[in-house]
Amino acid sequence: MPDLLTDTEFELFRKIIYNESGITFSSTNRSILDSRIKELLREKKIDSVEKYYTLITTNKEEMKLMLDSVTTNLTRFFRNQPHFDAFINYVIPHVLEAKKKTGDTTVRVWSAGCSTGEEPYTIAMILRTILRPPYTFTVTASDISLKSLMVGQQGFYADNRVEGIPSDYLTKYFTKSTGGYQIHKDIMDTVHFDYHNLKNDSGMRNLDVVFCRNVLIYFDEAAQLAVINRFWDAMASHSYLFIGHSESLFGMKTQFQFLKTDWACLYQKNVN
Repeated sequence: MPDLLTDTEFELFRKIIYNESGITFSSTNRSILDSRIKELLREKKIDSVEKYYTLITTNKEEMKLMLDSVTTNLTRFFRNQPHFDAFINYVIPHVLEAKKKTGDTTVRVWSAGCSTGEEPYTIAMILRTILRPPYTFTVTASDISLKSLMVGQQGFYADNRVEGIPSDYLTKYFTKSTGGYQIHKDIMDTVHFDYHNLKNDSGMRNLDVVFCRNVLIYFDEAAQLAVINRFWDAMASHSYLFIGHSESLFGMKTQFQFLKTDWACLYQKNVN
């Protein structure tokens, strides 16, 4: 088995990953792609890069597994607390104010690039805590990693994974068991996990809030703009978008408005 992808092989995988997902690999993160392709060859006992490339281009499930393997899944509960402070203190009050005018009582949130579920469960716990009747909520959690989605669907997290959860939330929404914590079924039932490639239209509409944090950094500018425009189409006329603290829409031709709150910066869709 070759130690490294040749320049030609790297270019083949780089292009197909970009075409299939929008994820960009460059010379700076080439070593990540190198190591993950080599690992896949070992797992599948395939002795050449060429044979593996043929496999993924002729088998859709193998393509999904490859895309799963090359993605990075770093997350935790209540990651970047100022975003959730803004969500609680600014976004949700404004969403409910808009809903009073329409009679709609369901708050719809999408956690795009949800990884192993910590973000959507954080959102669900917050909404369960702060919303009062007649308001209800749904959280859609999507990712390109099937392995990560399976972890999220199980709702079990090791002891070291629940760090950062406020003690009252941990007591109220989790059950301690051997080696970790199980999130309660009533919270799990509010979160719908779904495989979704951000390169495609999600089919969702009238969303009140979209979280897509630390995902756009893996895309080039063209792919970023396409994703952002699809978010716009999926969102309600008065709605809010959270992206990663190191990400920005500045310089990008989008219709979103930059919004600075007392807690964090985010973006809003405001169509009169």
